[in-house]
This record gives sequence, C-alpha cells and structure tokens, in this order.
Amino acid sequence: MKKMTAIAMALMLSGLAQAQDGAAGGSNELWLSTGFATYHFDSKKNLNDSNPGVGIEYHINDEMAVTAGRFYNSDRQHSRYAGLFYQPWTVGGVKLGAVLAAFDGYPYMRGGGWFPALIPAATWEYGRFGANLAVIPTYKERLHGGISLQLNFKMF
Repeated sequence: MKKMTAIAMALMLSGLAQAQDGAAGGSNELWLSTGFATYHFDSKKNLNDSNPGVGIEYHINDEMAVTAGRFYNSDRQHSRYAGLFYQPWTVGGVKLGAVLAAFDGYPYMRGGGWFPALIPAATWEYGRFGANLAVIPTYKERLHGGISLQLNFKMF
C-alpha cells in the first residue's frame, strides 16, 4: 500500500511541477467529477452498475490531468483512486489516451489494497461540462470489466 500511495503521489506531484513550469497549453483548470455509471461485460454477476462518488481533476494542459477521488465500486465497496490522464490525440473534439491510476477497495484484488491500472479513456468537454468514458479490462475473477461513464463540471 505504501508503494502504491507513493507512486500516486509522485504522479500527481510530477504533473503539478509540470504545470508550474508552464507546460504547453497550460490550461490550469479544476474540474469536479461524479462517480461512474458502468455497463459490465458480464451482466450475469449481479454487479453494481451505479457507482456514486466524487472526485477532482486538475487539467495541467490540453493533454494531461491529475485526478483523485472516491466512489462506491462494482463489488459494493468504497474505493479511492489517484492518477494521471495522458490524452495526446484529439478526434472530432474528443481527447483520446489513457489514465494511469492506483485504486483500492476491490476485495478480490490484493485483498482490497492499492493496485495500479492502465485504462484506455476518452474525454469530451463543452464549456463547463464534460464526460470521461473508460474501458475497464476484466482481470481474472478479481476485477470485472466494463465501460464506465463519468461526468465532470468545470469549477474554474
């Protein structure tokens, strides 16, 4: 757990340091994020599709954002996350890339402890509103794959 927390903190500090150095694009925006609505690939497992929660995203520039939050996961447990979005491509106004994050709270994954994940992600933003769409891969019987939607609201 200490190692994963250290990695997550290093990612966030690295992103903030880049923002301080005047990274290209330098949008410096703070967004409030909801939990997730998830469509699970294996719908027969009686998983929780409604994952309420709250989080933040700090947009360093047009390609990178740090994120952290808490939500009620698909296994009906509370989870926390911290990570870094990297989305270098834009197609039709949608940013494409991935988020490298650390999660906890999944009982069958490291006993509910912290673990890393690399998740493909797409982001759409319009004015003060946005949405993240992520494809969560299935990992054995420990993590249940699906497509998750998260709504975002720009604070400033």
